[in-house]
Order: sequence, then structure tokens, then C-alpha cells
Amino acid sequence: MALATEVYVLRDRVRAIEAAFTANGALQPEQLAAEPGPEEMAEARADRAAFVRHLMQPLLGQQASKGTLK
Repeated sequence: MALATEVYVLRDRVRAIEAAFTANGALQPEQLAAEPGPEEMAEARADRAAFVRHLMQPLLGQQASKGTLK
């Protein structure tokens, strides 16, 4: 439930930010739907991979802080 709450708070804040930027003309709604360029996609892939690696580390059975495995 805590994660769902955090996700909803983030969704609500993103919605508010998008509305504010659209209202003052800093952002056009179609810009949000536009596909990112190759450089942006590469950065997003790298960020996603690092996030997933960090998220999955405890589930992979790798010992992180108590010496070497035998």
C-alpha cells in the first residue's frame, strides 16, 4: 500500500506539472506524446537497467555485506 500511495502521489504531481507547463505555454500536449530521440532513449535504457539491477540485487541471492560466499 505504501508503494501504491507513492506511485499515486507521483502521478498526481506529474499531472499537475504537465498542466502548469501547458497552461503557461512552456509545453505543448503533443510534445508529451512525441517519441524521444536516440540519445534520450539510450539514457533511459541505461537508467532503467541500473534501476532494475539495484531492485533485483536482493532477490538474486547475492550476498552484499557479510564477506564472501562459500
